[in-house]
Amino acid sequence: MDLSDFLQRLQALPEYRERLIHVERISPQMAQWAAPAEPLPTPIEAALRAQGIQQLYSHQAEAIDLARSGRHFGVVTATASGKTLCYHLPTLEAIHADPRSRALYLFPTKALAQDQLRALRELTGDELPHIRAAIYDGDTAKNERTTIRASANILLSNPDMLHLGILPNHATWSRFFSRLKVVVIDEAHVYRGVFGSHVALLLRRLRRVCRMYGSDPQFIFASATIGNPHEHLSALLGDDVAVIEGSGAPRGPRTVLFWNPPLQDVLSGQRASTNVETVGLFTDLIEQEIKTITFTRARKIAELLVRYARSRLETQQPTIAGRIASYRAGYQAQDRRAIERSLFTGELIGIVSTNAMELGVDIGGLDAAILNGYPGTVASTWQQFGRAGRGQHPSLGVLVALDDPMDQYWMRNPTEFFARPHEQARISLENPYILNDHLLCAAFERPLEPDETIAWFGEPALPLVESLIGDEVLRERAGKAYLPIGTYPAELVSIRATGGETIELRLENGHTIEQVPLNRAPFEVHTGAIYLHQGESYLVLDLDLLSRSATARQAEVNYYTQPRDVTDIEIVEMRASRPVGITTACFGEVDVRRTVVGYRRKALYKEDVLSDHELELPPQQFVTHAIWFTLPRPHVERLRQAQQDLRGGLHAAEHAMIALLPLLAMCDRWDIGGVSTAWHPDTDAATIFIYDGVPGGVGISELGYGELEGWWRMTRDLIRE
Repeated sequence: MDLSDFLQRLQALPEYRERLIHVERISPQMAQWAAPAEPLPTPIEAALRAQGIQQLYSHQAEAIDLARSGRHFGVVTATASGKTLCYHLPTLEAIHADPRSRALYLFPTKALAQDQLRALRELTGDELPHIRAAIYDGDTAKNERTTIRASANILLSNPDMLHLGILPNHATWSRFFSRLKVVVIDEAHVYRGVFGSHVALLLRRLRRVCRMYGSDPQFIFASATIGNPHEHLSALLGDDVAVIEGSGAPRGPRTVLFWNPPLQDVLSGQRASTNVETVGLFTDLIEQEIKTITFTRARKIAELLVRYARSRLETQQPTIAGRIASYRAGYQAQDRRAIERSLFTGELIGIVSTNAMELGVDIGGLDAAILNGYPGTVASTWQQFGRAGRGQHPSLGVLVALDDPMDQYWMRNPTEFFARPHEQARISLENPYILNDHLLCAAFERPLEPDETIAWFGEPALPLVESLIGDEVLRERAGKAYLPIGTYPAELVSIRATGGETIELRLENGHTIEQVPLNRAPFEVHTGAIYLHQGESYLVLDLDLLSRSATARQAEVNYYTQPRDVTDIEIVEMRASRPVGITTACFGEVDVRRTVVGYRRKALYKEDVLSDHELELPPQQFVTHAIWFTLPRPHVERLRQAQQDLRGGLHAAEHAMIALLPLLAMCDRWDIGGVSTAWHPDTDAATIFIYDGVPGGVGISELGYGELEGWWRMTRDLIRE
């Protein structure tokens, strides 16, 4: 059965009609061809022909012309539109013009670097033997590193290795930096929030080191569609970046379904399980051997869905039950590579993934993408749908709604979703925690001078440097700020939002199951937790935060676990306030304490609560930025007199505001948190807090404060519906 037959069958079944809220058919797009103003060098054209490429898409030709102008530029087009040639071809042309030239490619994941190395070697083949591309990351063998430094003219790496291993040791890379002509930043849309703020400062450090060695490389960005490409890419680089947005790539017809689980209880409004509905669709597609990817927001849910799907397939089509897998962060590198290969070869026909598979690793042609809940942004939704239907093949995308305000809003207003622009990506260059870290790293790479510090890192950097000198973290000599001998700050600074530290989850025999981020450990590997890994259940016997380890054993159980946590907030400083609607909105600094206090056992498949258990774990505490809303006491009294559910109303408003904020700022859902209370001691009022979920803040709540009226209006409309 092909995709069109499957869709006809789906729409004909009576039990599916009430679930199928909206069908959107997106027309195919024909290719738009173009040629650069001047032909490419003959060897590069020959390499393209060897790959069967006779013509270039219009955006690829435009990229070549922009590269020749010397401007920094970014290509911001949809998934699978041929963005990689937009940076491969200018890079190859630069090296052809000057064989001594060097290029640096930065990818957010090691898997993408591996994927692009394969693609680059296929492209260069026998036609461009002088191209020497190599990966330099944490997995590169020590005995290969010297050779790669000396000979590679295209170096593929990631921001982490640039930060930890390359920039601090720039003296050993002097020839590379002095010849660096092109820097490529792939998947630039992921560099937002905390990670993006780190990468923006890292790129300033890179440019500063290049300037030391007399080079000024051209930067080329590749990005999925975002709402503010020029602003975002220019902020990342600290310089003006031209933007190519129109795509000339062909696109096959796409059908998008909005799928709402049916009501189970009309009075409470409770709907059927999204997980069960998703598994039903996923297995229906797999049974027809329609190659399908399912995206989910949580690692645990990815594992649950695979377990549910295998159980269902084993009773109906056992021969294909083993041809599905889960894929997410935390797996060992060799396991992820094996899954990617199995998908590419067709050995696997179904995959359940977190957004780890949202990025452009080549896993072959997929026919359908199911989203187990709205991903949080319009941009991510289209990015995930775009993983199916590469080339001119038809594809199917299905959004299966969760029973939460934002998902249900889209189910009621599907046409608004398809008309909605992509969100804006945000970074913060003035976060004192992040800026402080990079100033220390920059001082290690080269002593800081006042004028140069301002030029690269902005006015807020200077008082931070002076404070570091005052605290004797930096030493001052002849107007320059130095780091004391023996310090290596980069190893103490994680540029990832989750932090660099992990908990090692091990079996009792010492075998490592996987690495769990330290900040997630109390939620995922507390004592008594059921940890799911590649469809198998493990009972956590012990969590030792001091030794950074947890012990587990394999367990066949009929339940999974869900943590329960509480969040306390204390106002540190109010910086601004103004009225909005019936409330007063404030912006400022808060102290957040989040504690896992217990967990709940829930039945597999039915997802009923079986039991509750208490835990005693230390809180996670940090100071960050927040916006808070206070409700006037007379209004609270009127609600109480009318016997309205004040706590429930505040909680609903909090959840709605958190769900809507990513529409204004392209943040990840876990970049923000919220708390609501009928009375808070610092405000002496009913209060809703929305806070940046990382120390120091990253500008998300500040943006919300700047967009108060629109945000408030959207929240009011969502709650009314």
